[in-house]
Amino acid sequence: MSEEMSEASKPRLTRAERQKQERAANLKHWEEQDALLIKHRREAYDIGGESQVERLAKQGKKPMRELIALLIDPGTEFFEVGLDAGYEIGRKKLYGGPAYEEEKRGHIPGGGVITGIGVVQGKDCMVFANENRFAAGTYFPITLKRHMRAQAIAEQCGLPCIYIADSGGVNLPLQVGSFADDGHFGSMFYNMCRMSAKGIKQYTLSTGGNTAGGAYIVYLASESVMIEKLAYAFLAGPPMVKSAIGETVAMEDLGGAYVHTQHSGGCDHLVRTQEEGVAKLRAMMEFEPKQTLCIERRETREPRYDYREMMQSTPINTYQHIQIRETIKCLADDSYFHEYKANYGLAHGESIVCGKMWLKGIPVGVIASNASGVIYIEAARKATEWMIRCGNSRIPVLFLQGSPGYMVGKAEEWGGIGKYGADMVRACTCLEAPKVTYVIGPDHGAANYGMCGRGFKPRFAFTSMRGRTTVMSGETAGFILETVRRKNITDKGGVVNEEEMASFRREMRKRYDEEGHPFYTGSLLFHDGVIAFSEARNRLARAFEIALHVPIRESVWGDLKV
Repeated sequence: MSEEMSEASKPRLTRAERQKQERAANLKHWEEQDALLIKHRREAYDIGGESQVERLAKQGKKPMRELIALLIDPGTEFFEVGLDAGYEIGRKKLYGGPAYEEEKRGHIPGGGVITGIGVVQGKDCMVFANENRFAAGTYFPITLKRHMRAQAIAEQCGLPCIYIADSGGVNLPLQVGSFADDGHFGSMFYNMCRMSAKGIKQYTLSTGGNTAGGAYIVYLASESVMIEKLAYAFLAGPPMVKSAIGETVAMEDLGGAYVHTQHSGGCDHLVRTQEEGVAKLRAMMEFEPKQTLCIERRETREPRYDYREMMQSTPINTYQHIQIRETIKCLADDSYFHEYKANYGLAHGESIVCGKMWLKGIPVGVIASNASGVIYIEAARKATEWMIRCGNSRIPVLFLQGSPGYMVGKAEEWGGIGKYGADMVRACTCLEAPKVTYVIGPDHGAANYGMCGRGFKPRFAFTSMRGRTTVMSGETAGFILETVRRKNITDKGGVVNEEEMASFRREMRKRYDEEGHPFYTGSLLFHDGVIAFSEARNRLARAFEIALHVPIRESVWGDLKV
């Protein structure tokens, strides 16, 4: 009783005091989450540890990340995509999960290949480097997925490709997931040929072995470089040659650098060190034409609010209402946002906020989930209209996705939520202006489609640590499956065990939260990377810079039902 009296005697906090406490708690939480993210990345940066660095040094090789640092222009940053691939991949059910565990390769931080955009001689290039500190740089199914994703970005954005190759080819125990379907090993060479035909140059530096199909990464390049007595390329290595035709031959005489630069003609340049090879790549890039930005850009102005303000205004709970204008003001130049139809639909129109801003001088359309994020008819209509306006004006679009789905129920169905939601999905699909998606909350069901999820081909798809991408929330999934279970039990004359049902609900919530977590979805490459609050403005702006190297095409909208 005394405790109750003590609680009652405490002074009640004012609304302003409660908000101050909430903001402080939010800031602390997101600082901790961003620190966790940075720690998570270190595993990919340091894969294999010091012992692998020492092993490479004995071969006269530097780690690939050091070579990339030598390749890109001083003072520029490597814009990595797909860094989260492969983490605990053996525990996942996709892309050969159990097979990874059987081969004791269940954890591949970074996915076995490094991919990202680097500035070389002032030009943006897509860089690929086999992670030879892990499994001899061989390709696992997840490695191929990361490689193909980077090639898709390069083709869409017109980026020259630089391959720093040192790979044993397909990882043989996992060959069934790597050969020979579309998107498997052969597709990387198909993509090289297609990009070359479009005038997108392909350059290769071989710093080690390139065996069997892997040799084509040398032969198919616009120009290739091999390092004397370090690089090899052959369709069959010495053991296979011995097995096939009985011939005994050394690696250097079968496919060494001198063979392909002096005799076969399969390679164009011979160098003696990795550093000389990187310098040769830079010399090639010097002749590449200057890139342009296919939109009018104005002078950059810093926001009046920084990323810490964004942290403070972002609720810890993914499903708590978010005031998205508080996020936008921390991203927009001068914190200025030109809002479209701000008063339309009253509360039902408020769940999506649309408008324009400048992002580091680049004009960008914005379609952002707000409040609960539930998409009502009015919000869907507004978003569809705005996508059409942006497409017709040929300005890129940023999707800030935090929607759990479209509103359901008789009134919404009669009012046309299916039709207007379908229009939103169609507009998102047919919008040809560059699209960049940043998941900042729940990302479920059809809202993933209308708000430009991965399947709708954004140029880049990112998430924050707050994002949760699943078909529905764990709460909803648990309720649906529990309802089915209860009916099955009672239909058979059984009695429902309430304790078991409560345990089942908890398990479903836990499972969906785990499977929707950015680290889990990133491991499967459902997005291009997790962005920290402190990085959001710079990385989103950089994504648009890269996407705008090619002219914006006309959007053709198809049979909209509006």
